[in-house]
Amino acid sequence: MAKAPRNGPYICGIDAALDVVSGKWKGLVLWELHTHGVRRFAELRRALPGVSEKMLTQHLRQMEEDGLVHREVYAEVPPRVEYSLTESGTALNEALRPLGEWGRTRIREQGLTVVPETGLAVAPETGAAAW
Repeated sequence: MAKAPRNGPYICGIDAALDVVSGKWKGLVLWELHTHGVRRFAELRRALPGVSEKMLTQHLRQMEEDGLVHREVYAEVPPRVEYSLTESGTALNEALRPLGEWGRTRIREQGLTVVPETGLAVAPETGAAAW
């Protein structure tokens, strides 16, 4: 049975925004594509330790349907598929920047552990790849 499209009714803007970014991996996919520009599926999977192939595929499909991610398929053997952010995905990353700053403050103040491979602690002063 197909899932109903997400189109409300919503209580507020936060409700609509969280509907699009819900899921453990979507924010990290947004961050990874923001940081690296274009990524192939295997690169995304390696960059997100713990994500299953099935879950990453589901999230990427939802993000494509929501207009956040562009999927480019190249007619090659073997086929090459690349993912990048759309204008809407880039705008969402900008909207998430303050949330990332809040999270970094929380990590610092509470002495929480950060997985080094994710690069979450990279260049917090520039903000380019650090939300």
